[in-house]
Amino acid sequence: MTMPVPAESPPSDYRILVPRDWFHVDLTQDRWRGQLKTYVDREFAGSRTSSDVSRSVWASLRNMVENGLARGALEFFLRTESPGCTGLDPASLLISWPPVPRGAAPTAEEFASELNERRGPECEIDVIDLPAGRTVRIRTVTALDYHVRMPGEAGYLHLAFSIPLSGTESSMGNLCDAMAHSLRWVQGR
Repeated sequence: MTMPVPAESPPSDYRILVPRDWFHVDLTQDRWRGQLKTYVDREFAGSRTSSDVSRSVWASLRNMVENGLARGALEFFLRTESPGCTGLDPASLLISWPPVPRGAAPTAEEFASELNERRGPECEIDVIDLPAGRTVRIRTVTALDYHVRMPGEAGYLHLAFSIPLSGTESSMGNLCDAMAHSLRWVQGR
């Protein structure tokens, strides 16, 4: 008699390696606005940039987070790309777990096909294998998105990297790719 193969269970958490010089904002806590304000204040401290610019950056980052929260955002990481360049367009990583009923997420190939129908020719969409699992990767000139299929049919974890200054074909783009490859699942205890 053969034993049935147990269904894979969803992970209890994830781990991802992010360099220490990336500013972390925990979006699962109500204090994220204060954390984001700390980042903006630190980036503009001692600069000759007008307060209107820092308010504009604050508003832009806040709007990005609020849009992300509507799609299940969990964490936000920021890093100014160039020394001496006030954080007008920081590199960022927004990690989200969009709500999907368990078992309803398409396969990576189906998901990539759906995305191909909606995306323009300026982006490259492919399915790759990361150590964390089957992944749909979307690359544009300034953004890298990884939709990593979670074990136990729990949906996809979305890693959204934005690299506005140096772009994806740069050392910063390579670093973002390495961060995505560091993703690992933590199984329930």
